[in-house]
Amino acid sequence: MKKEIAVLKGDGIGPEVVDQALKVLSVVAEQANIEFDFKFGLIGGTAIEKTGQALPTATIDLCKAADAVLLGAIGDPKYDNDPTATVRPEQGLLSLRKELNLFTNVRPIKLYPALSHLSPLKKEKLEGVDMVIYRELTGGIYFGKKEKGEDYASDLCIYYKEEIERVAHLAFAAATKRNNKLCLVDKANVLESSRLWRKVVQGMSADYPNVKVAYLYVDNAAMQLILNPNQFDVILTSNMFGDILSDEASVLGGSIGLLPSASFGNEFKLYEPVHGSYPQAAGKNIANPMATILSAAIMLQDFGLEKQATAIEDAIAKCIETGFTTADVNQSNGYKCSEVGKAVCNLLVAQQASIINEI
Repeated sequence: MKKEIAVLKGDGIGPEVVDQALKVLSVVAEQANIEFDFKFGLIGGTAIEKTGQALPTATIDLCKAADAVLLGAIGDPKYDNDPTATVRPEQGLLSLRKELNLFTNVRPIKLYPALSHLSPLKKEKLEGVDMVIYRELTGGIYFGKKEKGEDYASDLCIYYKEEIERVAHLAFAAATKRNNKLCLVDKANVLESSRLWRKVVQGMSADYPNVKVAYLYVDNAAMQLILNPNQFDVILTSNMFGDILSDEASVLGGSIGLLPSASFGNEFKLYEPVHGSYPQAAGKNIANPMATILSAAIMLQDFGLEKQATAIEDAIAKCIETGFTTADVNQSNGYKCSEVGKAVCNLLVAQQASIINEI
């Protein structure tokens, strides 16, 4: 098997965490006799500095030619603090989603028992928490028509039935493979776009008779994620609501540095950590690479390499259980980003040796 992977390291800590994921993938390739051809491209603030564009045409072409895209992080405070900036790093990511038609973002929320003490919630509230958030990714207010004047600004939120149906089908299908529970999060008491979401999902539910569908307004859903997070199985929601709620859910486990994500379209797939570029830590070798490594594991699953993906997940879990983690997880004795990456690689090698010895 040979796979070409477009690698976009991005900004801030992106290059550091991606480098660790590439090391892990290289170990997997050697063990499983697979060839990964890594092709590197620019995106975000780094791309703006070198080309003047947040998403150069060369990067688009690179991603469209690849079997998958592995992304680090996007964002630079230099642009956040300049309201007059006409080109911003985040535009690169939004444009890439549009170019690749990545209409669904999937964020699994998995909690590690060994880290329950880091969660802002009490341990008993975390028992049984296992959910996945399906977020529509290329429509809604982020991509609607924008206007501004001297004393006003507007952002249009528009959704079409087809946009809702395609992400909802994926969420329903996921629910059938999990606990047959789906919760649509909207604001149908106020927004016409949300009323369309609810109408479409209600109509589709007949095609999935075994899936129990619940409906929550986004403000209530935000509260329920804190009050009773284990009630959720599959959450389906729109672009902006999904952006906010998935970040809220990500801290339940104690660190946003642990959570991977994947974005899908009909043709292309992109894998990235949930966290941002964390520019304050850039170059210090202290960032948590686990989310990026786990994103790479999801990529392997989609390649059909289930055993290799599971081996990576097991190695991450072992590091967490033994306290071999970065300072965001182990404040008393945190390891460097590169040390954690090396530890995961070493565990994969040890697992392989153990299997060979058993044979």
